[in-house]
Amino acid sequence: MRRTALALSLAVLPAFAGEPLAYADGATKLAGYLALPVAAKGKVPGVVVVHQWMGLSDHERRVSDDLAKLGYVALAADIYGEGVRPKTGGEAGKLAGTYKGDRALYRRRVAAALESLKAQKGVDASRLAVIGFCFGGTGALEAARGGLPVKAVVSFHGGLDVPAGYVPGPITAKVLVCHGADDPFVPAKDVSAFQDEMRKAKADYVFAAYAGAVHAFTQKEAGNDNSKGAAYNETAHRRSWRHLQDFFQENL
Repeated sequence: MRRTALALSLAVLPAFAGEPLAYADGATKLAGYLALPVAAKGKVPGVVVVHQWMGLSDHERRVSDDLAKLGYVALAADIYGEGVRPKTGGEAGKLAGTYKGDRALYRRRVAAALESLKAQKGVDASRLAVIGFCFGGTGALEAARGGLPVKAVVSFHGGLDVPAGYVPGPITAKVLVCHGADDPFVPAKDVSAFQDEMRKAKADYVFAAYAGAVHAFTQKEAGNDNSKGAAYNETAHRRSWRHLQDFFQENL
């Protein structure tokens, strides 16, 4: 009976192909997740995946596994630190706000993940990318803004705003923004300001807006009630993942 119960409990656990990866930013311990291609000839591109505001979760692990199936080495980053996981939206908002308010710190955490990724066997350090979701989408854009050694960045339903006084500089990484056209947390003024920023930075960017999609449209955990402002949208999810694949094929 006990064996049967154990088997059933294990059966409902998510099955992931990758494994935990410990790394650090100075004295801060970080707990990421690494997914490797099953078979790769020579060195392959590497992708850092930055989590949403609740911290590294099964969502980012699944995305990392999916990237590995496409032939990339993927590292789901830990921005907050080992064991630091908010339990409520209020806690998450405060924690995410710390990094959005200190972009230098945020960039350093993304840079630490990139350094760890570069050290993995089989990774082509000249072909790196950063992608992120919601809070993590902002992190992906900060990798481009900060001139981190990446060829491409992708933001899925991420924040587009910058701190007051920010002066756009040149952006060399290719940029893809996958945006929910009805996202109430990213107002039209932020979209306009972001596009103006990209022009001033002379960035090569693509901005895709998905009709009917709100915040968190790639995350099934968000439910399907658009009135809450954050909800899963199967069509937008599928289209944005296809856009990522085409974007990576072109730039990595």
